[in-house]
Amino acid sequence: MNILVTNDDGIFAPGVSMLVEVLQHFGDVYIVCPDKEQSAVSHSITLRRPLKARAVHIFPGAKGAWAVNGTPADCIKLGLDVLLDAEPDIVFSGLNAGPNIGRDCYYSGTMAGAAEASLYGVRAVSMSLNAFQESEMKESQVRPLIYDVVRTISQHKIPKGMFLNINFPNLPKHQCEGVAVVPLDMAVSRYRHAGFHDPHGNAFHWLKDEWIKVEHAKEDSDFSKLKQGYVTVSPVEFRQAQTRKREQIEKWFQEVPTIQKEETTHA
Repeated sequence: MNILVTNDDGIFAPGVSMLVEVLQHFGDVYIVCPDKEQSAVSHSITLRRPLKARAVHIFPGAKGAWAVNGTPADCIKLGLDVLLDAEPDIVFSGLNAGPNIGRDCYYSGTMAGAAEASLYGVRAVSMSLNAFQESEMKESQVRPLIYDVVRTISQHKIPKGMFLNINFPNLPKHQCEGVAVVPLDMAVSRYRHAGFHDPHGNAFHWLKDEWIKVEHAKEDSDFSKLKQGYVTVSPVEFRQAQTRKREQIEKWFQEVPTIQKEETTHA
């Protein structure tokens, strides 16, 4: 199995090394990651400057690794279009420092890497750990959890048009409560603006992560289950509008005169 790995913490982040070490048990691993942190860049791509892919040799046993001066979505596009000789069987994006839950799917560079692969029709998984500091990421306790999850995924086919967003509790395997397949809780507002003033009285606003303070999450959602010590697996699907909904919207505009009709009326 050919595996492509990306992340948004940068190619030198410890999370990507942890993930690569596990994935090498399952196939040939290629790495294409940003050359520096690209957190919260969402699904952006680079248009107004050239991209450079620099080969790096910091992953023993990897089939190839490149650092790219771009976003996670850039890395996937460049990997699939240019760097890899053949399309990978699956893409893993991570291991991210800090969970990606709920509305994070719209902000996270980690999730964007998996989403970009999914748009290409490649199976994809984004992975994050509930540890906000790299010093908190304990490889010895994280690796067995990752291994079990990857082994399960390797035995099945993720449906096309969908990717999996997975969050690991920062716990040893024997303390993990299990695996919960749950929806993203889009009702929780995890990031809120904190206001302050500079010495001249000018107001500023800074987004503050209030993940620790979230208390009113839905019981069977990614927020609540991760806090309870579960590995959470959330299928994410970017599907086109269903025919019935598209026809519903189409009816809105049936009574709107076209420019051509208006020109004919005034002629």
